[in-house]
Amino acid sequence: MSYTTLAPRVVVVSRRSELAELLDRHGTRGAAGYFLRQRGRSLDEVQARHDALDAALTEVSAAIPADWRRGAVDRADLPRFLFSPEDVVVAVGQDGLVANVAKYLSGQPVVGVDPEPGRNPGVLVRVTADAAAQLLPSVVTGTARVESRTMAVAVLDDGQRLTGLNEIYFGHGSHQSARYSLSTPEGRRERHSSSGVVVGTGTGATGWCASISRERSGSPTLPTPQDRELTWFVREAWPSPATGVTLTAGSLGAGQQLELVSEGEQLVCFADGIEIDHLTLAWGQRVSIGLAEQHLNLVVT
Repeated sequence: MSYTTLAPRVVVVSRRSELAELLDRHGTRGAAGYFLRQRGRSLDEVQARHDALDAALTEVSAAIPADWRRGAVDRADLPRFLFSPEDVVVAVGQDGLVANVAKYLSGQPVVGVDPEPGRNPGVLVRVTADAAAQLLPSVVTGTARVESRTMAVAVLDDGQRLTGLNEIYFGHGSHQSARYSLSTPEGRRERHSSSGVVVGTGTGATGWCASISRERSGSPTLPTPQDRELTWFVREAWPSPATGVTLTAGSLGAGQQLELVSEGEQLVCFADGIEIDHLTLAWGQRVSIGLAEQHLNLVVT
């Protein structure tokens, strides 16, 4: 009996450039240039960024050995793309692209390629395009250095779930005041009217959670990316005879969950800023947010 071993598959994830989106919207380069000039920007700048992304994608494609399988997916199509367990994922773009793809994976290694070194923070896109050819074989053989990053998960009482690498937001879809009750792992409970709740990981501690934490005294210590811990913050809690402001921040460890029960309509949960991919809560529906079993396996140099 003979067995066939599939060649490795590299899936390249990217998003459309600003130039491509401008041309879709305005139709011609002249119209796009006029639009940008009205806002104090230059078409040359946008063209340069488009060219940098295009060059990085070309170099990454050339780095994939000819006898390997390959795939490509745009960020907008991620919810419909089927990743295989043996895939190697290469995200070419800004740091946020790695967070976008992480929620759709189940342990596959991710290589973050920065098409514009020096312009992006490089927290998650740590590899340059010209280093991909040397790095990819070590990823496939399992000898590359991989950093396991903690993720968060939100689970509705009907079984629906979503995961996030940076943070999970719960609140009104338009970010206006949301009414709900909040219960902590210690058994404390409080009804709120607020701009929503943000539950963040150590990776997200450099983003939204960092902004909230800096504005408050006595905030919980933010975790590091590999800590099995989350922090949560209530945004702009409003005191009233029916709603309180004492439970507005805390931490979640292994086995702990923050429970939120909707007391209004149009409340949602979404992760990592992808509002279109969200869970919707009906009045009285409960969501539990805690540590996910799923991790991002980020290839680092």
